[in-house]
Order: sequence, then C-alpha cells, then structure tokens
Amino acid sequence: MKIDLTDTTSGKINKALVQGRRAIGTPAVGMVLTLVIVTDEENAYDALKAANEAAREHPSRKLVVIKRVSRSPRDRAKARLDAEVRVGADAGTGETVVLRLYGEVADHAQSVVLPLLLPDAPVVVWWPVNAPVNPASDPLGALAQRRVTDTYACEQPVAELTARADAYTPGDTDLSWTRITPWRSMLAAALDQVDWRVTGAEVEGEEFNPSCELLGMWLGDRLDVPVRRTVSGGPGLTAVRLLTGSGTIVLDRADGSLATLSIEGQPDRAVALKRRDTAELMAEELRRLDPDDIYAATLRFGVDRLNEEGAAAGDGSTASKAAAKRPAAAAGKSGETSGEKAPAKAPAKKAASK
Repeated sequence: MKIDLTDTTSGKINKALVQGRRAIGTPAVGMVLTLVIVTDEENAYDALKAANEAAREHPSRKLVVIKRVSRSPRDRAKARLDAEVRVGADAGTGETVVLRLYGEVADHAQSVVLPLLLPDAPVVVWWPVNAPVNPASDPLGALAQRRVTDTYACEQPVAELTARADAYTPGDTDLSWTRITPWRSMLAAALDQVDWRVTGAEVEGEEFNPSCELLGMWLGDRLDVPVRRTVSGGPGLTAVRLLTGSGTIVLDRADGSLATLSIEGQPDRAVALKRRDTAELMAEELRRLDPDDIYAATLRFGVDRLNEEGAAAGDGSTASKAAAKRPAAAAGKSGETSGEKAPAKAPAKKAASK
C-alpha cells in the first residue's frame, strides 16, 4: 500500500502510517530499529532495495531522506516536504517513508526525521554516498547509535580513511570494513592451526581499494609486524600472505568467489569467499549496535604508517605512489615519524575477528 503526500508535515506522515497499518490489518508495529538512509535521487533506488532485503533479518522503519536541489532562487526560497508512505507488501518487512526535502527545509532534515523515529528503539543512519567527514557531528548522525558510511564510494577512498580516523566517534563504522569480515575470520582460524611466529604480511588487491588498506592495517595492528601492500587487477582483495619462519600462509582469491588456503605441511583447501552485495553487508552491520573497538584500533593504526612500512620493506608496489597522490593535508596524521619502522619480529597476537 502506498500513500503519496505533497507539501506535508511530519505529523501528517505519522497519521498516514497509522492509517496504512490499519488498512492492511496490522496495527502493531513489531519493528526493532529505525534505519535512516541519507542519499540522493540517483542512488535512492539501490539503497532502498538493499535496505528492504536487510529488513528481512531486521524488521525496521526505513526513512529515506532525499535533499532535492532547487534550480532557481525562487524555488530555493520555498520550503516543501513531499513524502511517499509504504506499508505492507510495498515496504517489504516493516515500513518505508521516502522523504523529499525542498528549499530551506533541506537544511533542517533532523527536524523532519525526529518525530518519525520509532520510540524506544535504536537508530541507525546510513550514507550510501556523499557521507560527511565527521558523521557524528552531522545533525542526522547525532540522532543515531550507529553511523554507517562507505569509503569505497568516495572520490579518494584511501585518503578518506585518514579523515575517518581523525573524526572517529564510537558508533561509526564503514562498509569497507564489513567487506573484510570473512577474510579476518579465515586468517584468524588459519593462525589457530599453527604455532608459528608471524614476521611479516602482504596484502594484495585493487589499487585505491579501502578494504585492502583496512585489512593491512588490521594485520599490522593485531600482529605487530610490517605489512606490504601490493596491487593486482582485482576484483577487490585477491590474496593475503602471512610470512613465518616455517613457511608462508597464503589465502588466495583470484576470481572474487572461491579462495584457496595454503598452509605449509597441510593440503590446500578451497574456501567459499565470495564478494557480498550491499544487502548482506547492511544485514551484518545491523546485527550489532555497540561500538566496534577493533575497527577503531585499526583506523588509528594509520594508512600512512602502512604505506611507510611497505616502502621500507621494498615492496615496489603503488601503495606508496597512492600516498604521494593524496592531498598533503591527509598525510602525516598517523603519529609516526617518517623514518620509523615496525619491528622486524614480534610475538604474534591473537587475531581477533569481528
């Protein structure tokens, strides 16, 4: 069931939601959270489709906030709110409200969203594209317990990781981090099978892919070893190699679907490690609403420090070139001196997965 409202208010939208539930015979709410999606018209369809699929696991009220750009000064002076209310089969599991904000009301989206939040339920804000540098200071982000961004959608994704580290607030997370959860779990399981000291690591993947950088930063932080960042043609992450005194542990995924785990002295094993779509990533993020301390520690390790360690190891990769291309303001924020190197050998810490 769809209800279109033109030049409306938050109060009228709430009344339309109640009327819609009564019309389809489900007066009870039965939703566990409010998911606020802040996007543009171009990406609204894909974002809402992913949210509807994730809502099968997490029934929620989905509020899609679209700030429309007025073309003329006369239109920009007119504040207007249009809404499309969807309940029942048209909304998937839960309820959906598509909000289109025109004129000055676009600068006060939080005032429109606040009356529509489910009472006594967590709030998650998701920016599929064009996320603010500091999500927690954004008026909509301030309403949420969790703030989901995606550095992969940024113009300079690797440089954006440095900005995310500077502005990190408990509750922030990144879908580029969520993409590497299976990799982290598999590598942690592989280390549980051996009693070797890890002395170095190598992460291979696409250039300017933030997930590759995050995985390298996680390994460097948890294992306290130098990490080389090498570039491949993709798709996404293609291989991770953990160097030990007794051999190399290799997790290689050349086709983006099936990976091979190789451990010295053991037969090679095929591992399902397919690239997941946005709906699966969002479903994983909505399973936990507490701060992700491992993600915070990984960000603070610093992407520039990773590149310096790779250059010191003589990897010859383009990771250091990528650092040179980034704006000067993004460099030197990791708290490391330019000549500092990680210790060549250190006891391996337990690699904790998310």
